Amino acid sequence: MISNQILQNTIDGLKEITRIDLCVMDTDGKTLATTFSGQVSYEDAVMAFASSPADSQVIQGCQFFKIFDEHQLEYILLANGGSDDVYMVGKLAAFQIQSLLIAYKERFDKDNFVKNLLLDNLLLVDIYNRAKKLHIDTEARRVIFIVETNHEKDNGRLDNIRGILSARTKDFITAVDEKDIIIMKQLGLTEGYPELEKAAADFYDALKSEGEENVRIAYGTIVNDIREVSKSYKEAKLALDVGKIFFDEKKVIAYSTLGIGRLIYQLPIPLCKMFIREIFEGKSPDEFDEETLATINKFFENSLNVSETSRQLYIHRNTLVYRLDKLQKSTGLDLRVFEDAITFKIALMVVKYMKYMESMEY
Repeated sequence: MISNQILQNTIDGLKEITRIDLCVMDTDGKTLATTFSGQVSYEDAVMAFASSPADSQVIQGCQFFKIFDEHQLEYILLANGGSDDVYMVGKLAAFQIQSLLIAYKERFDKDNFVKNLLLDNLLLVDIYNRAKKLHIDTEARRVIFIVETNHEKDNGRLDNIRGILSARTKDFITAVDEKDIIIMKQLGLTEGYPELEKAAADFYDALKSEGEENVRIAYGTIVNDIREVSKSYKEAKLALDVGKIFFDEKKVIAYSTLGIGRLIYQLPIPLCKMFIREIFEGKSPDEFDEETLATINKFFENSLNVSETSRQLYIHRNTLVYRLDKLQKSTGLDLRVFEDAITFKIALMVVKYMKYMESMEY
């Protein structure tokens, strides 16, 4: 179904060209879009015309036209006036709306196909048969982007975002839930992950410039066959979730950059609690004071380099060594030893993951 806003935009454009008022009504006489300035009621006339065998008719000084969706009567179009010129404009307007119905129906079919494709709801044979009918290349290189914003998605908003992102003809934008916009992007033979990072950054900038808030974008890996699109979608969805936990400062996140965060995200919470209990004997590595945590994070950022870390923290090297020694006494882990540093880093990430999962339960 075409949105009322699209119908209104269509007849506004036609009136601007022809100077003739137009009105689109449903078969019960309810006005969906109009350029008429008067308040004349056409409800009874529309209902009578809808049940008549005529395809067009002059009633109450207006040309009435029927618009069908295949064989189902969908709209009644009114063109203000009874002249031959008004009749011609009315026929053109009816043809335009008829063409929009066909185009939107084709897009709906594609939209339905892509949604089921992403959600793994199609048999392999159905994927190729339906793709062929919809003229979708089955062997093109593709990747899935997920765009999350603060706003819930409806058809009108989806159209707006399609316009903002300016997807190419072979790209497809849809939504499988009320939270996220999905972009199925088709790639050229020479396009790779650097191009994907740039495309994601461009999407982010375009949405921010249009006033969208708290935008986050994630994308999966490149696939070479249409049956693998659901794999890229699952990867993008995982990247979006993992990114919120371990890379909150990043607004664009790729599945291929998740690293160990991807493994931690798939651990059961009881196993995480057991790990923390065994390593720290009931303590939690996030219970340290702010100064200690800042020291630890900066030490990790500088690849366990004592001199560079002390310089960036504006403290004496001996002060840093004292803090690391104090940490070793309380935890049994010496962060200057690579194996202990890895254990502590993983522990910090595990605690962060547990806290996030706990917050999602409330």
